[in-house]
Amino acid sequence: MAPFDKKDSQLVPAAGSCVDCPKRTGHNKLLFSDLGKQNACTDPTCYQSKVDAHVAQTIAAKPQLVQISTAYGQQKEGSTTLPRNKYTEIRAEKPSSKEEAKQPEFKTCKFASEAIVTEGNEKGELRKVCSNSTCPVHHPTKERSRDDGKWKAEQEQRRREEAIANTTGIRVLSAIGAAVPVRLLKRDLQFLLNQIAPLLDEWRLETLARQHGIRKDRETDAIGKLFAAFVRRADEGTLSRLLVEATILLAAARTNPATVLRDAASIYKVDTDAIALKVKQEFAAKEKTQTAKRTVTQSPTKATNKAKAA
Repeated sequence: MAPFDKKDSQLVPAAGSCVDCPKRTGHNKLLFSDLGKQNACTDPTCYQSKVDAHVAQTIAAKPQLVQISTAYGQQKEGSTTLPRNKYTEIRAEKPSSKEEAKQPEFKTCKFASEAIVTEGNEKGELRKVCSNSTCPVHHPTKERSRDDGKWKAEQEQRRREEAIANTTGIRVLSAIGAAVPVRLLKRDLQFLLNQIAPLLDEWRLETLARQHGIRKDRETDAIGKLFAAFVRRADEGTLSRLLVEATILLAAARTNPATVLRDAASIYKVDTDAIALKVKQEFAAKEKTQTAKRTVTQSPTKATNKAKAA
């Protein structure tokens, strides 16, 4: 569903209204008989330009809007866009249980404000968020001072589980890609990838690029250009793998990622349980090494303190 008014012919004057656009699947029901009801846009560049124009227009009309990203990470220097870990989204729907009602995202507070997604998935959509780090409802760190150790342990456990899940997902994606056979001609594969890549958000495109050793040498490098250059040089086998992986990532941005990965893994006979077990073992071994290093570092300090006390 588009975040802008599809009837607005002045949003991007050169493109006109989506209702009258011949690039809409619903416009030609003979050609798109199976997609006609969806009214899908077949020109991602035009669609993105309208989303960008809608975002700019909305912020100009409501400069007090909080600008947010759906991706986690560090806030870029000079950017007004908050990453996902800097705010709590307040959900509009009612909780389905008493336990769910206790969760922060189902509560409101005096700091709640309207926000607009300016980066990541669902760009252009409005949200209600709390971005105040002192809020006791959505950022209750101070209220938990008595159970600070327990709270930190819970947070660390949650981060660990997310890291394991992300790593497992990337490994499964890689295994699926390795199982893809060479079928289409090189020109077909390149064409399809050049159409799909612009539809991926920056985080997913960077994830795909890392899978194939594509990395930025400078901060000014554009991952899209680096990816396009790689596609021009790659052989048919690599392009086939890229196409399947890019399709999975694109589908995962629009539905349940776990379901998409599971279905793809089933088709390409990838053992997701074995990959998940290996990732957990690697994380456990890494944590054991880090704990041993901390113990060695702390031991001389304790010995020194005891000597001083004596």
